[in-house]
Amino acid sequence: MGRGRQKAKHTKIARELKAYSPEVNYSALERELGHPTTDSDQYVDKWADEYEDEDEDELERA
Repeated sequence: MGRGRQKAKHTKIARELKAYSPEVNYSALERELGHPTTDSDQYVDKWADEYEDEDEDELERA
């Protein structure tokens, strides 16, 4: 396929993809990913107690 026809085909596909906007069911996606919808499950840093903060070491030396 020549460069002109190839470029035209790519342009056509790009336009189709740009105009394509599927409906997304966000609640179903959230359930599928296993993320709860409530705020009761907050982030917990499991490594927080394992290591000391670097900033605290610098303050103690000063």
